[in-house]
Amino acid sequence: MKHEIIDNFLDKESFLKIKNVLMSNNFPYYYANGVSRYLKSKDGIYFTHFFYNRKFNKSIHYDLVDPIVKKLKVKSLLRIKVNMYPPTSKIMEHEVHKDYKFKHIGFLYYVNTNDGFTRLDKNTKIQSIENRGLIFEPHLEHNSSTCTNMEGRININFNYF
Repeated sequence: MKHEIIDNFLDKESFLKIKNVLMSNNFPYYYANGVSRYLKSKDGIYFTHFFYNRKFNKSIHYDLVDPIVKKLKVKSLLRIKVNMYPPTSKIMEHEVHKDYKFKHIGFLYYVNTNDGFTRLDKNTKIQSIENRGLIFEPHLEHNSSTCTNMEGRININFNYF
């Protein structure tokens, strides 16, 4: 599998529900120091919220992402988390990383349009376009970036089988 971009992934109503909640002042994001390797990295800060992970199970906000999980036909979840990268004066690329070392499926859901991107390899940059889905191989090296033209760059990262 290489990667696949799916524009207009969700119907408008489902998309707007997610966008309006995640871009409101009422959604609980949590500070994380170091984007690609958490506390061991010096590639900036971001804010995150785990909708699901194997240790903590489901967030009370899990229903927000359930339409995506159903559309992806997920058999088994590893984690789902939303990432909110604060804007920077110039675009900063975060360190290259692998989500997990073993083969599985990754899906990035882009919540807002901005000038940030996801880099899959040296020659492949996926632009952040709202309601875009990206299926990719997260066990291969990739990285994210900040943005300069919005209040933040928001995407939801799904790791699953």
